[in-house]
Amino acid sequence: MLNRRAFIKGALSAGFVLGSAATLNGCSGLTRKDFPAFQEINSQKATLDKTARTILYHAGLAPSGHNSQPWHVRIESSDSWMIEADAKRRLPCVDSQNRELMLSLGAFVENLSLAAGANGVGTDIQVIARDPHDRNVIRVVLHKDRPSDYPLQRIKKRRTVKHGHLPKEISAADIKGLSERIGNHLFYFPRGSNHAACMREAAVENYRVQARRDDAQQELVRWLRFNTRDAKQHRDGLTTHGMEILGFKGWMVRQFIQPEDFMKETYRQQGIDLIAQLAQEGGGWLVITSPGQTVANLIDTGRRFERMALLAREHRIGIHPMTQMLEEKSGLAQIAGFHGSGFFPQFVLRVGYLEKYPEPVSLRRPVDWFVTT
Repeated sequence: MLNRRAFIKGALSAGFVLGSAATLNGCSGLTRKDFPAFQEINSQKATLDKTARTILYHAGLAPSGHNSQPWHVRIESSDSWMIEADAKRRLPCVDSQNRELMLSLGAFVENLSLAAGANGVGTDIQVIARDPHDRNVIRVVLHKDRPSDYPLQRIKKRRTVKHGHLPKEISAADIKGLSERIGNHLFYFPRGSNHAACMREAAVENYRVQARRDDAQQELVRWLRFNTRDAKQHRDGLTTHGMEILGFKGWMVRQFIQPEDFMKETYRQQGIDLIAQLAQEGGGWLVITSPGQTVANLIDTGRRFERMALLAREHRIGIHPMTQMLEEKSGLAQIAGFHGSGFFPQFVLRVGYLEKYPEPVSLRRPVDWFVTT
């Protein structure tokens, strides 16, 4: 009888094919479309009306590291909400200073503000945290306003895209369209430039450093959601679809691979090899900076990033954050060596045109899971 490892090796090398398409489809893994978008509207929490739930649903579609969704909303009153950092959803091994957590809360509140405006609700955003480890971060004061014409489909359709970036430089018109949402804090380095080559090498090298860190790899493993039970229970983290492990490979991972297998040297090296391949693809790199490192700076930068990311699909541009060079000491030292102490990069993004933009798949928690009254 074949053991699991021998079966996987033999199946992959022989081009193993399942007996029927129905079997494969039945084990295709869960994606966002498998859950009703507004199931939370039927909740019995009387303090949240349909408009509030709609606003918070769209806010919860913001990006976050490992799809950890590190936000919590405390309803102080019908017109005052406190956005809190959920300490249970921190990533202390790769984000010890909560820098990325603050950026994620910025993206969250940007979605919230846009969704509120489309529903005739104005928002006053007040950053109250002074330290990135503070629990209470942002107070949102709401008031009636004239509805905006912002298309909420942009929020629903936003997604990270790792594969399929075409080897074509991003046009000046498209860069201008994206940078208008960010101002002078966005820098583009086309694929043929020396700076892009340096960034490509730094991205791979710092991914390699992080992949060799047991603590960072264990942190990643804790957010893997390969089986249906974990996906339904948590509605967060990284599924095979979210990691873009699709088709037969995705089926193999869900059936035969356990999250803890990613601690093995084989899987770490496969990740390094994949990143080295992806880093060669696409139209170049975007860097988004902030004027400083205060909580308010980080929240504002997260908002600017989200405004840009929400337009990427309309430009057919895929965005793949490659954050390891901002998480590892070696990467930060490289950046400081090139730019000095007054340069504050907060996002490093590989970008490229796509022939076909994929639909969003990452799981999302219902509103009631991250709201208290």
